[in-house]
Amino acid sequence: MPVDAKRANLPPLSLHVPEPRFRPGDEVDFSDVEVPPAGKQPRPDTAVDPDEIHELAYTLVRVLDEDGKAVGPWDPRLDADTLRLMLRNMALVRAFDERMFRAQRQGKTSFYMKCTGEEAVSVAAATALAADDMCFPSYRQQGILITRGYPLIEMMNQIYSNKGDKLQGKQLPIMYSSREHGFFSISGNLTTQFPQAVGWAMASAARGDTRISATWCGEGSTAEGDFHSACTFAAVYRAPVILNVVNNQWAISSFSGFAGAEATTFAARAIGYGIAGLRVDGNDPLAVYAATRWAAERARTNQGPTLIEHFTYRAEGHSTSDDPSAYRSAQEWTSWPLGDPIKRLKDHLIGMGEWDEERQAAQDQELAELVRKTQKDAEKNGILGHGMHQKFETMFEGVYEDMPWHLKEQMQQMLDEDEAAGRPGPKR
Repeated sequence: MPVDAKRANLPPLSLHVPEPRFRPGDEVDFSDVEVPPAGKQPRPDTAVDPDEIHELAYTLVRVLDEDGKAVGPWDPRLDADTLRLMLRNMALVRAFDERMFRAQRQGKTSFYMKCTGEEAVSVAAATALAADDMCFPSYRQQGILITRGYPLIEMMNQIYSNKGDKLQGKQLPIMYSSREHGFFSISGNLTTQFPQAVGWAMASAARGDTRISATWCGEGSTAEGDFHSACTFAAVYRAPVILNVVNNQWAISSFSGFAGAEATTFAARAIGYGIAGLRVDGNDPLAVYAATRWAAERARTNQGPTLIEHFTYRAEGHSTSDDPSAYRSAQEWTSWPLGDPIKRLKDHLIGMGEWDEERQAAQDQELAELVRKTQKDAEKNGILGHGMHQKFETMFEGVYEDMPWHLKEQMQQMLDEDEAAGRPGPKR
């Protein structure tokens, strides 16, 4: 009997193409998003075998309940001063984002990316890490630099690519780098930082150091090969690294289903590699802090890597080059069931009797003024379109530790041609 005849009673093969639930103009209903009660998730010992905590890859580690109280075994029991500092840093990130976004719209820079709604993912995590742990960020973790005290004016100089830009205009705006602050250079190529973070952690262990590394990527980037290579090396060598996946529901214009969200959680990817996996309420600063602290202790005591999925939401466009109203409902951010991380921490402090709305309003005004004043100082160094801010010869710098002979020749040739044409420039 012909093969086709044997299959005559079977339906034709078909493919499943993921579709987001809400499009522009749709009413939003997140009632099917499972949000377990805060405080109900067990907190295992940091030396636990990854096989024993699979359930933590499918739930949500939560500390702050609906009344703003910290409950359950994951409560890090932070003192009020630390909580207020975290709140201030998150508010400063948001104030910085708002002003730099406007600067881009005013034509002062070419590009910007906000992290509205995701401030806890970077600020709380950076607070939980040691100051000298190495961070390998993606492009929405400006909160790490702000938490570690990196000067705002240096960030603005880089955004403007002006004469004060320590990266000499070689990086796209917002792709910062600061070795002194343990902040590895941001790359526009997705997830290249993951194997770099694992390699750095392996090198730290090989040297007998005590520093660990942490890295971040979006959920869409988990489809990249670099993500899986990093997981393999981290698992095989038990590298002291924290692998953070920021599931903010959207890549630049495609929803998380295209990266596999319909099949399972992103934290569950850890299970296949034998890595400890946690799924965390990414809008709960205390949960992010607690999970990062747990993973850091695990890494620092040679128990291996941890993959943390931060379940959050991208409130704004992917960047200033993106219009989210073209592909998603405008109601999504306001309907997101996990709320605003800044408001949640503020309400928690108020509930503790350690804060109030008046102090919050005063702090917001103070930070807005700080960012405005810093912007004016940064703009004295130049903005987009106001001439060339870096000398021509800097294009040859910053690639090699020692400039090779052929680049020295090319640079000298360029300078000689400028001088012959009546455009003298400084020689080396």
